[in-house]
Amino acid sequence: MEFWQKEAHRESSSTAAGADGKPEQILSATQLSQGFPNYISQSSCWGKSDSVWSDSCCSLCLLEELYFQLRTTVAFQSCFLLLQTARLLLRVQNSFPEVLIMAAIYRAAYRRAALFCRSHSTYIRKMRYLSKLKEDDILCRQAQTSGTFYIFHNLSPFLQKVGKKYLIPQLSAAEMKRILEKFRETEQWIEKSVLIGCSDEHVPHFALDLAGALERSVVEAELKGSFTDLRKAFFVVDEKDSSLLASAQALLRWHDSHQYCSKTGQPTQKNVAGSKRVCHASGITYYPQMSPVVIILVSDGSRCLLARQASFPQGMYTALSGYCDVGEAVEEAARREVAEEVGLEVESLWYSASQHWPFPSSCLMIACHALVRRQQLEISVNSLELEEARWFGLEEIMEGLKREPRSAKQDNGSFLPWFPPKQAIAHKLINEWVKQQTSQPTQVL
Repeated sequence: MEFWQKEAHRESSSTAAGADGKPEQILSATQLSQGFPNYISQSSCWGKSDSVWSDSCCSLCLLEELYFQLRTTVAFQSCFLLLQTARLLLRVQNSFPEVLIMAAIYRAAYRRAALFCRSHSTYIRKMRYLSKLKEDDILCRQAQTSGTFYIFHNLSPFLQKVGKKYLIPQLSAAEMKRILEKFRETEQWIEKSVLIGCSDEHVPHFALDLAGALERSVVEAELKGSFTDLRKAFFVVDEKDSSLLASAQALLRWHDSHQYCSKTGQPTQKNVAGSKRVCHASGITYYPQMSPVVIILVSDGSRCLLARQASFPQGMYTALSGYCDVGEAVEEAARREVAEEVGLEVESLWYSASQHWPFPSSCLMIACHALVRRQQLEISVNSLELEEARWFGLEEIMEGLKREPRSAKQDNGSFLPWFPPKQAIAHKLINEWVKQQTSQPTQVL
């Protein structure tokens, strides 16, 4: 009892505030009787005989244990709510069941812990760590000594084939240093790497292009793999890895093409993380950029429109797309592209998703669905943009989604329609359209 009286007195001079900044209220008897949370079983005192709960001294031991556990393991602003409960315990312990008092204590602890976990999730901690690495050159240089490296050669990623799968090896900093030293390259070459992410355990990931340092064949022989063009690598590795490769190559490409200031012509210098380049002569800071592109799946309500360019593989059709003009909103760009390429007028438009796309250069694909006027469904193909565009019914679309490129060729030399692979956002648009035809349509914005 004396312990809680001292703790209550120590903190009672300061105003207690909850997570929302408002003073917390003393718990009522009704609030005290609202039961135990499931995690009460995690207490080291749980599992003792039921007589524990009829012993007020043991109840106080549980309270004291919980209090210290929270103060030492969780950064609460205050344990004031627990202290309030303790003071109430002092007043009512002889007339109120100890089991309900302990229920209230654990409920208070559970609420505080839940707030803490939500505001300090793994994702938030990871993003804040990456932000620090981008802004602090010293910290990022230290991270290079414990991070992992994805290697490229002339912007082609290094892959290893294991069975039928293609994997992207992550080289440790020690392994990277060993390879450079073996072929008499300076360790300072690692300074050319760029930060591309980190694991949940805060192991940083870097990308490094070895062109100019080591011969392609030398590295391939040493690591038993091959540097593969991104257009092929993007579609043979796992989906999560393809996104990582695209981001890494885009950042390496940007640094390769922005080595000089566009205003002064003087060399620019990258920070250690590679998140920016600075021209010290003009003071201009350059940041990596993406070009916004709209990609639109047009529908008349029962059919969808797909098109192809002459440069596409035989038989492949996809959604319409085009770059956004300067000063143009996404909606304006989508309507313009549909009008320019197939001569149709968009009646309504709704957003689907976005995706970074590395081809032909770093683009931000903004995917939309569009509905065109039923009174005007005749396609007028712009031959400067497209080779062909036509309407597809639901059955033909579903068959095309199952078809692989190598099985599209027929005996007479012609090709059955097939569509972009699942890594492409066009594939997502087409799948969404199929679902819309068989279920409730997406709400038009």
